[in-house]
Amino acid sequence: MRSLVWFRRDLRIRDNSALHHAAASAKQEGNAGVVGLFIITPDQWKQHDDAEVKVAFWIENLRCLSKELHERNIPLIVQVCSTFEQVSNVIAKVCKKHSCDSLFFNREYEVNELERDQAVVEQCQASGVSVSRFHDRIVVPPKEISTKDGRFYSVFTPYRKVWDTRCDEFAKVLPAPRKQTALDIEPSKIPNKVKGFDFSNGQPELYPAGEAEASRRLKSFAKRIANYNVGRDLPAIDGTSGLSGYLAAGVISPRQCLAAAKDLDDEGTRVWVSELTWRDFYTHVLVGFPKVSKHLPFKDKTNALNWRTSQTDFEAWAAGQTGYPIVDAGMRQLNQTGWMHNRLRMVTAMFLTKNLLIDWRLGERYFMERLIDGDLAANNGGWQWSASTGTDSVPYFRIFNPFSQSKRFDTDGEFIKAMCPELKPIPAKALHDLKKLSAAIENHQVDYPGYIVDYSEGRQRALAAFKGLSNVS
Repeated sequence: MRSLVWFRRDLRIRDNSALHHAAASAKQEGNAGVVGLFIITPDQWKQHDDAEVKVAFWIENLRCLSKELHERNIPLIVQVCSTFEQVSNVIAKVCKKHSCDSLFFNREYEVNELERDQAVVEQCQASGVSVSRFHDRIVVPPKEISTKDGRFYSVFTPYRKVWDTRCDEFAKVLPAPRKQTALDIEPSKIPNKVKGFDFSNGQPELYPAGEAEASRRLKSFAKRIANYNVGRDLPAIDGTSGLSGYLAAGVISPRQCLAAAKDLDDEGTRVWVSELTWRDFYTHVLVGFPKVSKHLPFKDKTNALNWRTSQTDFEAWAAGQTGYPIVDAGMRQLNQTGWMHNRLRMVTAMFLTKNLLIDWRLGERYFMERLIDGDLAANNGGWQWSASTGTDSVPYFRIFNPFSQSKRFDTDGEFIKAMCPELKPIPAKALHDLKKLSAAIENHQVDYPGYIVDYSEGRQRALAAFKGLSNVS
């Protein structure tokens, strides 16, 4: 008999828990080897607002994965079904056709994914197929960290203190499987198209596919990680790791990232490891408080917020036409590249939810529909942090001033002018001051929109809305 490895968002052969243990089990049990499986579920992906650029990235990485597996005589079978409801039947048929009596996969934690996986387990058990599941998507499994009374943490700092004491227990990096005896199974051809997704823009140059590229980026970043604590906030420079898309698709593991930082001791490294911890924390919250994956705020009382409904303002924000240069530059970066600098994700999210007082869920969905690194836990966590509706979120009265943000983090206006080329004639100092900006636009006859909301008025409106929740139980 054979072992079947079901790949999902873990498109790699190195440090892949399910694949590693399947290969080890096959060798120990003396069975006929390992078969890989990936299931394309286009309608489900649409329901989850997965971006076209992200699905294109998955497919290209699937192509690389199939090649890597083939070199080890592990055939990758690709099946298509519309939604998660059909997945258990697909797996049962694959197991029967290819004589697989055991299934290995890495856990996913979202509500729909948990329901899908439970249905798979039940059907496998009913048909005599054993199932082995592994925690692989984050460093420390969600239920391994809890408060003294056994509850899930909802504040990052105490969670981080425990995480620091536990992470080494789960940080072992596993090797890739060795070449096995060839099987009489032809690997599937990787499709060039997925129903409902337009790949006409092609694979973005920003993210070449494959584990080799992810490894190269990690090694390159390790050489400059000491400056990460400063560089990560400057969108005009290459100050981040560039690994978020690879982590989201599982082309590289968080354990590999942690291993690269293990022997380094500087502020930049500590801050980057903290970002890996935030990634774990938001998944921990997703498991402990599943309501956050059901379009509900973490803070129940914020359900009563009276969000504004303004399609005109939302569309201006989405198009990068708000009249606030740093906000517009961030949104245009997202629309043009499928990625946005993390500092700008906070700036643009807070502008939508506080300055415009528009529901965070609209922004959360817009990001997911466009981000190559879109991940429910991290995206939801970031949006609820900015909107002051989430766990350990920014206090509602802390509202970023876009001009202060651009002055601090894009002082010379280099990033703004790259994304908003119509502003190239504008002196840098004018980009960070509303009055100077308005005068410079008029003086240089620049075609750039006037601001859609006065910052002070928008701020006061948001403060009043949140203060109105004081009597909500």
